[in-house]
Amino acid sequence: MKSALGFLVAAKRCEIQGLEQLEVTSGLVKGVSELVHMLQKERGVSNVFLASRGCRFAEQRVERVDASLGVEAAVRERFGQLDTDSGRMAGGVRLFSRIAYVLHCLDALPELRQSIAAQKISADEATRSFTGLIAGLLAVVFEAADTAADPVISRALVALFNFMQGKELAGQERAVGAAGFAVGRFELADQHRLQNLIEAQERCFQIFTEFAEPTLRAIWRNAEIAPGTTEVERMRRIACAVPSARLAPDASDRWFDCTTARIDAMRQVEDCATNALLQLCEAKLDEVRADLHDHKRFLDTLSGLGARGTTPVAVFFDKAGAGLEAAPSSAGGNLLEADGLGPKLGRSVLDLMQAQSQRLQTMSDELNTARAALNERKLVERAKGLLMARRGMSEDEAYKLLRQTAMNQNRRLSEVAESTLALADLLRPD
Repeated sequence: MKSALGFLVAAKRCEIQGLEQLEVTSGLVKGVSELVHMLQKERGVSNVFLASRGCRFAEQRVERVDASLGVEAAVRERFGQLDTDSGRMAGGVRLFSRIAYVLHCLDALPELRQSIAAQKISADEATRSFTGLIAGLLAVVFEAADTAADPVISRALVALFNFMQGKELAGQERAVGAAGFAVGRFELADQHRLQNLIEAQERCFQIFTEFAEPTLRAIWRNAEIAPGTTEVERMRRIACAVPSARLAPDASDRWFDCTTARIDAMRQVEDCATNALLQLCEAKLDEVRADLHDHKRFLDTLSGLGARGTTPVAVFFDKAGAGLEAAPSSAGGNLLEADGLGPKLGRSVLDLMQAQSQRLQTMSDELNTARAALNERKLVERAKGLLMARRGMSEDEAYKLLRQTAMNQNRRLSEVAESTLALADLLRPD
């Protein structure tokens, strides 16, 4: 019959297996973040190339395509390292479904690039295609965060996902702004879209700040006060001015340069976050492996006692834990010895079990906090999708309605989203 300590050893083995899986997934997340950054750059220069009818960024676009291809190959290789055969990977259903969508989009990239080179599609169409692929890649990061079993790593993944989402929204803002400055004015719909993108960025970075470690928060604060940030704010005010005035011919170049500098600064923060995530996984694995080694050694000690004809069982009367009265022993302590098992060894068994129980409870509490942020995001996305399907709204309009309702009713955005989903049957198509 297996002992309690034997099950503790088994629990450690399971924890190690989960962390090893998470280490592979975290490496994938790092590769995905690099690919997202490359695609954001390619999207930006492709947008300007098409908006200028091929007069600008022709060479830069080719360079960006080559850079994207190199990172894409590395990400495909990381996809191949995932355990797709055993069916034992936690969260594999959702994660693998997201990866399948991403691979489908990556397979369609060559055709998209040919259409851009031949100027057969508009800047908006190209932007939408790149944005859909990037959204799929970010969904892979989201699933990695949603399936993480370690609370510290889960918090790091939640912080990273929201930062990457904020950076992607900054890339979309760059594209919208570049198009508006290129034609010399912003229509009211473009201004509303810019405002929504700015507000959504702020929300993502707030969540990042809540879940990130202090060092990463400090790095982000320094990035926010970089010289280019002031110029971005100034040009945002120009773009969102009502009514929009005619803009200077070189405004598009200045906007593209300053927003690109801002995104590059975000990339440095993102690099720090992904590197910290990998280091965290390695440190956690080392810690758990050391615990497993100690547990095994202790189990060997107990087995040795059993081989000598003693029964390795001890009952410890802990006033605080069991609520039992202390029973005197031959040594005058609070330990009832059983067939040769000494007080120190009995205390060690209890310490191991209590420490494991306390650690699991703490992990559960911290995981609930991290996953609450992910669940809120799921609710908002589902509510937006419902409004888009039933009321024919755009994504920006749906989010604006949810946010305005939350402000008017002084409620959390997630609560309004949950209420909207509960009334799904009443939201008939217009």
